[in-house]
Amino acid sequence: MDSFDKEILDIIQSSFPLASRPYEAVGAQVGLTESEVLARVRRLKAEGVIRRQGANFGSRQLGWKSTLCGAEVPEDKLELFVAEVNRHSGVTHNYLRAHKFNVWFALIAPSTEAVEATLADITAKTGVEIMNLPATTLFKIKVDFNMGGGE
Repeated sequence: MDSFDKEILDIIQSSFPLASRPYEAVGAQVGLTESEVLARVRRLKAEGVIRRQGANFGSRQLGWKSTLCGAEVPEDKLELFVAEVNRHSGVTHNYLRAHKFNVWFALIAPSTEAVEATLADITAKTGVEIMNLPATTLFKIKVDFNMGGGE
């Protein structure tokens, strides 16, 4: 990555412009054209540097419910279970861990009943019981990776 890539990453992490042509606005900040910024963002995404782009909404403020889930998934069911979990649009994170409970994921849904129905559906389709651990206290940590683009 060069200094332009780093500057672009610094901007789009937390200061993504709310504009009709956001990549043009980013380009104006770093000294590139809109098409040059878009090409760089597409390349960084293809290389896996950028994993995901999208807005983050306060699910609690929207009235939605979230939960952390853990499951003890046998090796022979792992691929099926992960595919089924990932099929649900409310799954925001999904991790494999070296632990008895080897699959962990976060799920949001419009209601507690919808969370429970989704987990019951996953269990029905995979035969794997899921530990449902809804948060009692919210701890939100904002993480930005300072790329030092301006240095």
